[in-house]
Amino acid sequence: MNRTTKIIFATLLTLISLTTFAQQKREFRGAWIQCVNGQFQGMSAQKMQQTLLHQLNELKKDGCNAIIFQVRPECDALYQSNIEPWSRFLTGQQGVAPATPWDPLQWMIIECHKRGMELHAWINPYRAKTKTTKTLAPSHIAIKHPERVFPYDGQLILNPALPENRDYICRVVRDIVTRYDIDGLHMDDYFYPYPAAGQVIPDDREFKLYNNGIRNKNDWRRYNVNLFVQQMNEEIHRIKPWVKFGISPFGIYRNKKSDPRNGSETNGLQNYDDLYADVLLWVNNGWIDYCVPQIYWQIGHPAADYEKLIHWWNRYCAKRPLFIGEDIERTVKHADINDHTRHQMNAKMKLHDQLPNVKGTVLWYAKAAVDNIGNYGTLLREKYWRYPALQPEMKFLSSKSPKKVKGVKPMWIDNSYILFWTAPKGKDWQTAPTQYVVYAFKKGESINTSNPANIIAVTSDTFVTLPYVDGKTKYTYVVTALNRTHNESKGVKKKIRL
Repeated sequence: MNRTTKIIFATLLTLISLTTFAQQKREFRGAWIQCVNGQFQGMSAQKMQQTLLHQLNELKKDGCNAIIFQVRPECDALYQSNIEPWSRFLTGQQGVAPATPWDPLQWMIIECHKRGMELHAWINPYRAKTKTTKTLAPSHIAIKHPERVFPYDGQLILNPALPENRDYICRVVRDIVTRYDIDGLHMDDYFYPYPAAGQVIPDDREFKLYNNGIRNKNDWRRYNVNLFVQQMNEEIHRIKPWVKFGISPFGIYRNKKSDPRNGSETNGLQNYDDLYADVLLWVNNGWIDYCVPQIYWQIGHPAADYEKLIHWWNRYCAKRPLFIGEDIERTVKHADINDHTRHQMNAKMKLHDQLPNVKGTVLWYAKAAVDNIGNYGTLLREKYWRYPALQPEMKFLSSKSPKKVKGVKPMWIDNSYILFWTAPKGKDWQTAPTQYVVYAFKKGESINTSNPANIIAVTSDTFVTLPYVDGKTKYTYVVTALNRTHNESKGVKKKIRL
């Protein structure tokens, strides 16, 4: 095979691979945008907005439909709060407001919704101070109530054993959910602190006071976190039933040596035993609306094999939508074990596609996709997330859908051919439309709204601009309505010549 033939053959293989991956119509496609790494610290409002706009625009091209935005890394705020101080990860000094008044959370909600993306506000529940923070503001909870935190490995932690701390975190979240039009409230993997050599959690006193008859301290610590998760779930849905409550736990629940019946074939830190996070209890009891295990390792990792773990989560975490936390840098760093000429993205995405309970992906982290490390972003937009996707159904939140749209009609407006429709009336949040899906089908093509390749727009507008050419080609357009949880109405058809 000469060089020219090899190039042609490689090109054909690429084209085939780009067209044969089976995309789902419903899929959560998220990306974490974190602040705790200091990427925004001390930026002007204009510069931070420019940076975020660039990320959102690129992620939209990549096919993202949800952003998980960190707004509370250490009992502080990247939003206007009367409860907690402004974050140093925003302004450079905790408690100091932005020089140019603005609210990053509110701004992100508006910009994400413009692009048809959900915005999930990401908080760290218990961490009150990171290792690198030197000074806390006078209004910070650890300064006002030092008896409610404990030091651990250079951090300060809100003591999970104290009922007043559970109430306090719920108060903070209640404020966010009430005042902001968020689509989700998200927590990461920090509950009790990650174990550190030589460090002891100082909770003997609280164990005596609040043990509730539980004799084993580890069981009691899990009990404390369980109480909090259940309370948080109830608080969020009492205020806004459509706001999704999601948690992103560490990637290992338990090792087989700890739990021969239900553990995974792994050998690493465990949610249940080391972080006191009984994730499966939360899923099985319906206390969370989605779960995003951080399976950041590679396929073939000796202690935490990605392939074994994704199969484990698919089997045991089926009662709530399961999204997989993907580490972009580690994915592109490691070669495919069956084809060393490429990295592991394709093999991982195939696993996503094959496992029935995997309903989406969250990218760690947004900037890595935007920077197109290992061609990851390009592969998303050209192959894996080429077509738009609706959010996975959550019938446990709502089983109702909006009524059909009305008055679907094309019109010429200022030299543009535009398809208009009228929103259906809704009695409540379950039947009120918030977005619309527009499908296009060529003449003779069967009307199949389950195929995402037919979606040309997911929009909050009641119109879409049509690609008019000469009026000679026949198309059938279908318009449907979505409610807050993306339940879809029946479609209304309109035949159009373009």
